[in-house]
Amino acid sequence: MPRLILKDTPATAIPAGDPVLLTAGQAVEVVQTLGGNVTVRTERGLFQVGRDHASSIEGVAPAHPGPSPSGEFSEKAVWDALRTCFDPEIPVNIVDLGLIYDLSIEKTPSGANAVDVKMTLTAPGCGMGPVIAEDARQKIAALSSVERAKVHIVWDPAWNPRMISEAGRKTLGLE
Repeated sequence: MPRLILKDTPATAIPAGDPVLLTAGQAVEVVQTLGGNVTVRTERGLFQVGRDHASSIEGVAPAHPGPSPSGEFSEKAVWDALRTCFDPEIPVNIVDLGLIYDLSIEKTPSGANAVDVKMTLTAPGCGMGPVIAEDARQKIAALSSVERAKVHIVWDPAWNPRMISEAGRKTLGLE
């Protein structure tokens, strides 16, 4: 069902990762609304509209902010935040896709937390990698007592579909 862009809206071209502007009055088809971001299809291809601009699409409610940053900090809270991040073309979160290779948490001198994540992508040439990594970084940084959050994209080992969790495989109809 086509929807209209209500006002000029910044977006990201998929899979190139280039910034674009979707113009007011343009018709789009909503393909995916996961993790607060919205994937839309136009006559020019696929685009991701970030959660801060999702309400610029006719009929799309303002995005839920994600995990509560005021809750108690824990490793589980970081994993939960990562589970709210999605590849804009795949309806499975980055944890269940098997894209997260390492998570480390260290106390900072101030007593807060520094979080480092190593993640990969399903394809080495994907221009959306920095966009997905920044989404993950922002959601981690919003957690209580996180002083620093970094998400590093790595390529070793190379990702393959066997890394998808059982839950992810079920979502994708692979089991």
